[in-house]
Amino acid sequence: MSVLENNVNKFGSAMILAGGKSSRMGFDKQFLKLENKSNIESLIEKLSPIFDEFIIVTNKQDLYDKENLKIVSDEIKDKGPLSGIYIGLKTARSKYVYCIACDMPIVNLGYIKHMMEILDRESNLAIVTRALVGIEPFNAFYSKDLVDDIERHLMEEKRDVKSLLEKVKTSYISYRKALSFSPDWSMFLNLNTREDLEVYESFRSR
Repeated sequence: MSVLENNVNKFGSAMILAGGKSSRMGFDKQFLKLENKSNIESLIEKLSPIFDEFIIVTNKQDLYDKENLKIVSDEIKDKGPLSGIYIGLKTARSKYVYCIACDMPIVNLGYIKHMMEILDRESNLAIVTRALVGIEPFNAFYSKDLVDDIERHLMEEKRDVKSLLEKVKTSYISYRKALSFSPDWSMFLNLNTREDLEVYESFRSR
């Protein structure tokens, strides 16, 4: 049986980080609508062929319909995205949890499966992609076994995902390899500004 056929306990969970101040966009991005549908709803639909558990990390739990979703808030406050990853991992059912941000509209299922296959082979604690500068912390997988490491990292007033991953066994996908799946890098597009929305529209029109 392949990893993709036996992924419920190992890879069945996905978290969507819906925190952040959204100051550059001018409105709360967790309620971003594209094509008359919330991007979070769209992400869940796009990811459903692979994942069967969805966790929304948000500071506005009361505004979500909790049916068929796990809605959680940061347990360690004011520590940035890493605190969202922390509570998502604590909540998730599966060993590895796929992580994406609520303002990332483009899903590449082939790339997600590629990451799963690498983790199944290497059994590291995370898999992320190298960018031209630094790493891409979203569109990535993290293991529940990282919970204690993340807690220590945050208690040391360290918030950077990259510095955490440098201390643990992490699989890295090269920039060149990622380009073979997404030549325009669109699977890592974040909609931070109105200009980013225009870029997204250009991707859709191709």
